[in-house]
Amino acid sequence: MEKYLEIERSIIKKFRKDIWSPFMKAVRTYGLIQENDSIMVCISGGKDSFLLAKCMEEAKKHGKIPFQLHYVVMNPGYQKKNLERIRSNAKLLHLKIEIFDSDIFEVVDRIASKSPCYLCARMRRGCLYKKAKELGCNKIALGHHFNDVIETSLLSMFYGAEIKTMLPKLKSENFSGLELIRPLYLVKEEAIIAWKEWNDLHFLNCACKFTENCIIDEEASKRIEVKKLIQELKKKNPTIDFNIFKALDNINLNCVLGIRKDGKHRSLIENQSKSEENS
Repeated sequence: MEKYLEIERSIIKKFRKDIWSPFMKAVRTYGLIQENDSIMVCISGGKDSFLLAKCMEEAKKHGKIPFQLHYVVMNPGYQKKNLERIRSNAKLLHLKIEIFDSDIFEVVDRIASKSPCYLCARMRRGCLYKKAKELGCNKIALGHHFNDVIETSLLSMFYGAEIKTMLPKLKSENFSGLELIRPLYLVKEEAIIAWKEWNDLHFLNCACKFTENCIIDEEASKRIEVKKLIQELKKKNPTIDFNIFKALDNINLNCVLGIRKDGKHRSLIENQSKSEENS
């Protein structure tokens, strides 16, 4: 059996419980794939995006809903060796990718080299939306996973003073008709690492020129801090990660101070006081 077939089989068989089932659960629960969708799968070169590509391919092969896939790699200014690694892994995994160039690293280095992550992320997103429009796609699939979701949630609380999370799907405000989806939403990072190691795959850890030059953005260092915190908490409470995730889907509005929607804040204290009086 060819290597790529073994890798595909491992997703469905060996890692069915930890990868395939939660992947399909997210697709069904959040309605991520609809009939006749044209989905651009974004591959950065790391383990998450390559696994996403293979899962999407398997869903297309074995699912009952017809949809189209485009595998795209945006080159923001990677070193030649990193691009070659992406190409070789795509060939190994039997994925037909399209690589398109941008000057994001150059621009960010010129105007925001001391704090690159935020600007780089925004510019990347804009380039990907434009490429999706060019390809005639209506959805963009990104490789964010379960751990990204809970880490982002805690970052928002600790450093943004708000309760906010990554959503499984998000309609674009600036590009009409485009929707961002995260099919690995329920897949844990430890399962992705196990899949990679089981198949002896070697992906890029990070091809960012700023981290290569040891420029660690404050946002990136905070994410590492939160990741380590969750790992420590799990030693005492193994379900702490699930509890964080579930809390975002179980907000008790009777016991919160206020909410904000569409930029407008509304206090809930008055309603809560009346409720207590009537109880």
